Amino acid sequence: MSELCIIPCGNKKIWSKHPNLEAVPASDAYISTFHRLCRAYAERFFTQYVILSAKHGFLFAEDHVPGPYNVSFSMKSSEVISTETLKKQFENKRLHNYDHYIVLTGKKYVPVINHVMNDENNVEFPLLDYQGIGFMQQALKHALETNEPLHGKKIKNR
Repeated sequence: MSELCIIPCGNKKIWSKHPNLEAVPASDAYISTFHRLCRAYAERFFTQYVILSAKHGFLFAEDHVPGPYNVSFSMKSSEVISTETLKKQFENKRLHNYDHYIVLTGKKYVPVINHVMNDENNVEFPLLDYQGIGFMQQALKHALETNEPLHGKKIKNR
């Protein structure tokens, strides 16, 4: 079964520490603790992952982020990527070719994912049962320390 892990970008970006940087690979752009834990989890348990950005959409690690921004899916802003653009990226980047999707986010990403994917997509949100980012981070750290994945134990459908 082919699996794709989808991780959030995070609010803290490399430009907060290095404001003179220009474009950087997505793998270097996001530096929050939560993002780094999600990325470490994705790299440990999956062969492929993408970062989901409210401004740039689905990013592979090698895709470049042109510079700083402050956009989230909860904002009412023209800078938030449209559902139609996300759907096109999902197809164009061949993300629709996977059998199973593990989404390492909280509740606010569920509607975004639901609008992009079909009901046929097998989607799992292993962090939804955790109340707050601190508990999500603890769960990710524990999974990494014990080498026991959070996903696959029970499918949490949308």
